[in-house]
Amino acid sequence: MHRFAGLGLALVACAAAPAAGQTGNGWTIAATPAAGAARAIGYYANGCIRGAVALGLEGPGWRVLRPHRNRYWGHPELIAAVRELARRVRAATGKVVLVADIAQPRGGPATGHASHQVGLDADIRFQLAPDRALDPVLREEGTELSMVAEGAKEIDRSRWSADQLAMLRIAAELPGVERIFVNPVIKREACEAATGDRRWLAKVVPWYGHDGHMHVRLTCPADSPDCRRQDPLPADDGCGAALAWWFTSEPFRKHTSRPPAKKPEPPAACRALWQQ
Repeated sequence: MHRFAGLGLALVACAAAPAAGQTGNGWTIAATPAAGAARAIGYYANGCIRGAVALGLEGPGWRVLRPHRNRYWGHPELIAAVRELARRVRAATGKVVLVADIAQPRGGPATGHASHQVGLDADIRFQLAPDRALDPVLREEGTELSMVAEGAKEIDRSRWSADQLAMLRIAAELPGVERIFVNPVIKREACEAATGDRRWLAKVVPWYGHDGHMHVRLTCPADSPDCRRQDPLPADDGCGAALAWWFTSEPFRKHTSRPPAKKPEPPAACRALWQQ
């Protein structure tokens, strides 16, 4: 049986290409945000953002990884959520969170991701760091540590602790958080370890890869009428049959037999924004 941690599939191999007529990926080339009031446009995997703001490279409770990639931009509500997550995690654990990719200055397709296009997605590493200056090698290379034991569908107890469970719950309970994508093994661990109010578990969604980070996604903000929401989550905590499905052969068969999806055209508003 293959290991979930080794499967990027839908979220890694499907980074969208530039729209017809573009030379190269202009979304990557653009170094600054588009002017105007903040607005997430389109869908998480097919859109862009106007008026993005940057997360500082470091602050109280967080450090940004691989800043040379210029992917620390997002909708103001997402940036505020990351800052609040960092504050709460530092208060709970005494450590700082490592922030990987958020979005490019104008969003749009980014290599290595199918989503992260509208400034409402953020990858937060499960690895926590001491609250001091970040090691320069980790800062620039951003090597990701898996929380899943090599060659097994079990949590790696040498890396996963109560701190990781706490940060996952803190993120899920933040206002505006829509979903948090994690490896199925991590979802199962959360289901087994959670005590008290379990409603937050519904937002923790198993998905391919995501063994070293949690992918935090905000719902469409009120200021963004052109942002397309996802379907509502089921009413339960997601710890039953839906989770058990991930530990069968079906997820692998589903994604190895599916033909590549045709990439949709970007929203017209995004084509106009790219020209600014």
